[in-house]
Amino acid sequence: MSDEQAREQRHRERMQRKKAVVDGAIARADIDCGVLLVLTGNGKGKSSSAFGMLARALGHGMQVGVVQFIKGSFSTGEEAFFRRFPEVRYHVMGEGFTWETQDRTRDVEAARAAWARAGELLADPAIGLVVLDELNIALKYGYIELNQALDALAHRPKMQHVVVTGRGAPQALIDAADTVTEMQVVKHAFKAGIRAQKGVEL
Repeated sequence: MSDEQAREQRHRERMQRKKAVVDGAIARADIDCGVLLVLTGNGKGKSSSAFGMLARALGHGMQVGVVQFIKGSFSTGEEAFFRRFPEVRYHVMGEGFTWETQDRTRDVEAARAAWARAGELLADPAIGLVVLDELNIALKYGYIELNQALDALAHRPKMQHVVVTGRGAPQALIDAADTVTEMQVVKHAFKAGIRAQKGVEL
């Protein structure tokens, strides 16, 4: 047997062992239910990931809902795109970032109005996926009661999936979630003076 053949055989044996492990894990994962995903951290991509899941859900014929808690003072490509679909209930409820509004009372009122709309989606079994964009920020600043949010998430329809985004996810929400991803910053164009670009940040 040549060296190349020996390498191929070793590779095949490694892949066969790996396949057995992966196949076993897949076979053991036999539960179907709605999952709670939390996307947090200081890195870019939390909302983008959530909207990718929204597109995936639409591809499977699901009805979906979006509530944006903070963003709202400018139009985004996601909003322009997803509003084209009758299966999407899209609610922009924020009035912009807190350092722009500089009015805590107004921010609290906007966040609570957004939470009321989110509550409607979380109680509707026809909605297969709910994106609560920047909810973590509203929880972090105390605009919305954490226990109230956790209770609504815990009592949503059994097959409904929820994605919560935003920096600073509270530990209790992380504990309640099924999947948690923390985005880390390695490098960002903004630090080099490059403004937010359409199709990337907007």
